[in-house]
Amino acid sequence: MKRLIILLFAFLTFIPAFAEEAEVLPSQIGLVQNVYYADIENGVSQAKQVAKVKLLSGENKGEVFVLDNMLTGNPNYDIKLKHGMKVILHAENTDDGIEYSVEDIQRSGTLVWLSLIFCGLLVYVGKKKGIYSLISIGLTVLLITHCLSPLILIGLSPVFSTLIICVISTAVTMYLVGGFNAKSTSATLGAILSLVFASLLSYLTMFTAHLTGFAGENTLFLYSSHPELDFIGITISAMILATLGAVMDVAMSIASTINEIHITDKTKSVKELFISGMNVGRDIIGTMANTLILVYLGGSLPLLMLAGNIDLQKFVNLNQVVTEVASALIGSIAIVICVPFTALVASSLIYKYANKIDIKTLDLD
Repeated sequence: MKRLIILLFAFLTFIPAFAEEAEVLPSQIGLVQNVYYADIENGVSQAKQVAKVKLLSGENKGEVFVLDNMLTGNPNYDIKLKHGMKVILHAENTDDGIEYSVEDIQRSGTLVWLSLIFCGLLVYVGKKKGIYSLISIGLTVLLITHCLSPLILIGLSPVFSTLIICVISTAVTMYLVGGFNAKSTSATLGAILSLVFASLLSYLTMFTAHLTGFAGENTLFLYSSHPELDFIGITISAMILATLGAVMDVAMSIASTINEIHITDKTKSVKELFISGMNVGRDIIGTMANTLILVYLGGSLPLLMLAGNIDLQKFVNLNQVVTEVASALIGSIAIVICVPFTALVASSLIYKYANKIDIKTLDLD
């Protein structure tokens, strides 16, 4: 296991070296000490905030700068500063020295305490398996940020890259949480088969619906920096990644159920184990599919609220609407198909190998 973890970290370190390094603009943290409004005339009436900001980081730490913060009247772009607010400052080298401008509000502090609450509860409730879950989450995030993104940026197929990352993430998660046994192997295979099915269905959907791959503002920003990328493939990859967590959950639930039934009654045949897994899977399907649909609906609530202002036929055929609905449906289909896939694999593997390989506790030493 130790060798596997070392190889995985080497993989995480090795892949980003192939990606083209983008120039990262330096930024600093500042504290707003004073702010007031001022009007300016620039062809049209416009307002701005004049803020006195003290630098809390960087080579000019401790210095105070007076910065203009322009207000356009658009809440999507305006940053309204207040006294005592911490802000992110964009720093740029000029002939007159370093100039700073307000980039955004510092919000990472909120994410820190939310993360601490999540990690604390996960470890308190899950005990040892909670710790393994945290490790698997961390590895999955690293795989996506340090492997998947660089692989796509160097021109590799987004869908192929995503499937590789999903296979690694699924295997690591299942074996960390469930141990090295037939149960974890069954859950891994069931999840992977479901994701492959979802990727094929996503390809079919993208081309039959003539979707462009541009379903949001973030995609347009990415296009402005990397127009050479396969945006249809990136959209399919996003669909697969959004499905991964739910599919792993269903696969492990089915495999664990079949494993427990087999431990309790070893006289049950493969067919009986399969039927038991399917019965449990039918109960899981309703809530899991509903959960995934609600996640997408919640993220698209502003878009749904526009339906009242647009002709219904136009609305349901919008590229963004069809992309969001297709993503939700493909994810739900993957959950449903995961049940028979996992039940079939688990009933066969657990019946055949459960008594031969059954390491219930994972030793990281």
